[in-house]
Amino acid sequence: MSLHPLAGKPAPIEYLANIPRLISTYYTIHPEPGNPSQKVAFGTSGHRGTSLDGSFNDDHVAAISQAIIEYRRGEGITGPLFMGMDTHALSEPALYTAIEVFAGNGVDIRIHQDHRYTPTPVISHAILTFNQDFPKTPADGVVISPSHNPPEDGGFKYNPPDGGPADTKTTKWIQNRANEIIANSMKDVRRIPLNKAMAATTTTQIDLMTPYLKDLESVIDMRAIGESGIYIGVDPLGGSGAAYWEPMADMYKLNLEVVNKRIDPTFSFMTLDKDGKIRMDCSSPYAMASLVALKNDFDIAFGNDVDFDRHGIVTPSVGLMNPNHYLSVAIWYLFQHRPQWSVDAAVGKTLVSSSIIDRVANKIRRRLCEVPVGFKWFVPGLLSGEIGFGGEESAGASFLRKKGRTWTTDKDGFILNLLAAEILAVTGKDPGLHYQQLEAELGGSWYARLEAPADARQKAVLSNLSPELVKAESMAGDPIIEKLTAATCNNAPIGGLKVVTRNGWFAARPSGTEDIYKIYAESLKSAGHLEHIQSEARQIVDAALQGK
Repeated sequence: MSLHPLAGKPAPIEYLANIPRLISTYYTIHPEPGNPSQKVAFGTSGHRGTSLDGSFNDDHVAAISQAIIEYRRGEGITGPLFMGMDTHALSEPALYTAIEVFAGNGVDIRIHQDHRYTPTPVISHAILTFNQDFPKTPADGVVISPSHNPPEDGGFKYNPPDGGPADTKTTKWIQNRANEIIANSMKDVRRIPLNKAMAATTTTQIDLMTPYLKDLESVIDMRAIGESGIYIGVDPLGGSGAAYWEPMADMYKLNLEVVNKRIDPTFSFMTLDKDGKIRMDCSSPYAMASLVALKNDFDIAFGNDVDFDRHGIVTPSVGLMNPNHYLSVAIWYLFQHRPQWSVDAAVGKTLVSSSIIDRVANKIRRRLCEVPVGFKWFVPGLLSGEIGFGGEESAGASFLRKKGRTWTTDKDGFILNLLAAEILAVTGKDPGLHYQQLEAELGGSWYARLEAPADARQKAVLSNLSPELVKAESMAGDPIIEKLTAATCNNAPIGGLKVVTRNGWFAARPSGTEDIYKIYAESLKSAGHLEHIQSEARQIVDAALQGK
């Protein structure tokens, strides 16, 4: 895809979302049960859509909420349900819809006081800490957010008592039940007006921020960061954690400056992403251009997406770090500076993350656990301590507390940012310099993602490929050593194909929302070799799709 001429530049006024229209269509457009684009559809991170085309509205949220209530009853989940929302325009109306339904069904719900924003990791942390204290009445949670998506979008995620993103079995049940409710004209939804819902004895407003901030010292060396005096820059990108940084700085005596304190549902302060859209993608140098421009003003700087489950690290040495590069450094550092972690704790990565991580795991003599795309696959390992660190190439990760216990089982952008500060404070070198050192020792990486058209039939074929359908024996001049349709760590289907050689790999997966498939590819030799892999990957996938 060619670069948009305004990529990395401030958003013109005509690019801004029409907020009144978003809100009005949320209430006035109702989904058509027979229209596939207007059905509830849980992807890798909940149900997402926009009120403008009828893919995210009051009916969707009410139906999903009612389905979650029925799911909880069936699973014996009797504790409180923690609820959070981000700063997207559709998040607050969706929160109110959900409160009306949950309260109407007598569910014990807990929201941040004064209807304030709540990041995803804070909800995961709240669920897990409650369940540790009250295991017989397990809690779960909801996060209302479309993550880094454009301002017009809304999203709704469910986290069961394990604190992480719900597994496929759970989301499929909720999705199907919600669509049944919509098809039945919403007759099964029990709901009360918002004023009664907020006044209900089952609705409690609490401080979710302070317990999370106080607990940070159990997972990050906050003292080292504070005593070092390093100057930290933060751009929350107008997200749900914006109000957390200054109380954190006061609590731990951090030399920290929030460079952008604006909360604006149009996100008018953003620079446009590579495709010319407003997208709060903290891993994109175009979306992060404003902070990257300040890289020499701080010793370390970082940003987050809107629900704070992703991180973006900016260093004086390299600017915005490639997510794969930072994950490699984080893994290298953590497993050497967390002596209380089990010697058996593994390095977790998704199958489309860089092979440099494999080499780092080998260097530090840790078992590598490669799972399908989606953070939900790390949840069991992070709960048990079998995985010390779980990360994905899209800049999402979490890891264990210093003593080896679970911190969160959802992605946590706060701690990955703070870890970058800890690395600098403890070692005297920023993560960008550390990656350069790792690359000099382990070799370089050239990584890219492509998209190609695919109709529904082709996507179905790609999702259910067998290794035998791949006839090629070599790729880009190297013998193929693995043809994978299941992840090596847990043998879970990857919903696509991964082909591996000694010097590179590619993975192909169908999109869950568009008529395309994605090709992730990496070369450990050169940019030219990467292009060779990409070209042959297309040929291999096309042949498999055609049954040749």
